[in-house]
Amino acid sequence: MLQNLSANTLQLVINQFFAALAFYILSLGLDKAIFGRINLALAILLSVFGVLSFGIDQLAVKKVAQGDDVPTVTNLYIGHVLLAGFIFYGLLLLGYIIFHGSPNYNLVLWMGFGKLMMFFSMPFKQVTNGLEKFNLLAKMSVISNTLRAVVLLVLMLCHALTLTTAVIAFVAGDTIEFIFNAILFYRHTNYPVHIRFDGFGYRALVKEALPQLGVVLITATLGRFDWIFIGFMTSDVKLAEYSFAYKVFEVSTLPLMAIGPLLVPLFTRHFSNKADSGPLKLLIRGELVIAALTALLLNMTWEPVVNWLTHGKYGTVNISTVFVLSLCMPLLYLNNFLWTIQFAKGNLKLILKAFIITLTVNVGANLILIPLYGNVGAAIAFLAATLAQTIFYLFKNPVAELKRVYINTLLCTLCALIAGFAGRMIPLNILFKIGAAIACYIFLLFFTRQLRFNDGRQIKSIFHA
Repeated sequence: MLQNLSANTLQLVINQFFAALAFYILSLGLDKAIFGRINLALAILLSVFGVLSFGIDQLAVKKVAQGDDVPTVTNLYIGHVLLAGFIFYGLLLLGYIIFHGSPNYNLVLWMGFGKLMMFFSMPFKQVTNGLEKFNLLAKMSVISNTLRAVVLLVLMLCHALTLTTAVIAFVAGDTIEFIFNAILFYRHTNYPVHIRFDGFGYRALVKEALPQLGVVLITATLGRFDWIFIGFMTSDVKLAEYSFAYKVFEVSTLPLMAIGPLLVPLFTRHFSNKADSGPLKLLIRGELVIAALTALLLNMTWEPVVNWLTHGKYGTVNISTVFVLSLCMPLLYLNNFLWTIQFAKGNLKLILKAFIITLTVNVGANLILIPLYGNVGAAIAFLAATLAQTIFYLFKNPVAELKRVYINTLLCTLCALIAGFAGRMIPLNILFKIGAAIACYIFLLFFTRQLRFNDGRQIKSIFHA
């Protein structure tokens, strides 16, 4: 398990580094309006392809992890992405007849081809994840972002970075990743890949995924609804500012992205074997400590670092937005943990209810708060929706050892808030402020018993299991 965590973390670090580098190059090299247009197109496409997954991506991981026939799962999944992908892009091409004069539609059409290729590559990645071949998954996952970042960097250095060249870089990177993923999967798993549509098997797979479909629809809507609403209702410039803040916040959840995929097969085995759930409390407490520390560092470094990196474009303007978003950090870790428990137990209808509540709060809050408070309103809406999901999961939590985990969440968040406030009060340079804040945070964690001296050894034993 520890080796899997290391491999998964390595690919995530590489992937997120190059994704962030590409995002940074675009934000620096393009004006805010063009940068906002690109992000609006990506938000629309990622939402659509998220819906088109039908929840089969997570289901495939679970089926492979629990020992289902790998070639069968792979071939059914490939059949799904080909069918759904070609139907969607065919409709997109038909729409060009009506909207061919729209620059934004043309942008969606071109970038949509790249995202179609990424959609086609998902069966190879998800089955590899279910097989827990994380070294192979690392190779599969870094290709597109690495190539894209390198090409964009060369374009910027050559003063050739434009909307057109940026789109070419996106499409080329996505297409090459699809090709390499198919080759790597075939060579390293030795499972045959047949493009053969099994109607009976596909209907059974979709039927099994139906309870998860509602979650997928809601997750896709939640994921970028604020971006899309800001893009359509305010301006490309405001979207550029919000998307920059949100992207940095998203990248800062790297530890969660590292451990999250590993929890599905781990929890599936854990509950199948009816193992003792005591260690789960220790594990979530460790995650919450990391989450609150990340939020603390994000706020302490935001204004000086981002102003310096973007020449003042995205730092000061986003201080309040980032603070509100960072309050979601511990809640996201807790929600992911509780979601994984329910998913491993097969409680898909309960998960659907959780996401319906989250969507209702998020959409309603965005419709009210964005016109009133702009980007900060979108961040508050995201916080409100995340909190609503947390409350629901806590009420429905089936693990007795986690009944009072909300206290750990509150204490870790409070420790980070006090440490951040204390650090900012010190009349020294930013490095001393950060050091003082971290020291204060660690002291408060031990004082509130959110950290204990034997935690490290116990957590290590969990991942060696």
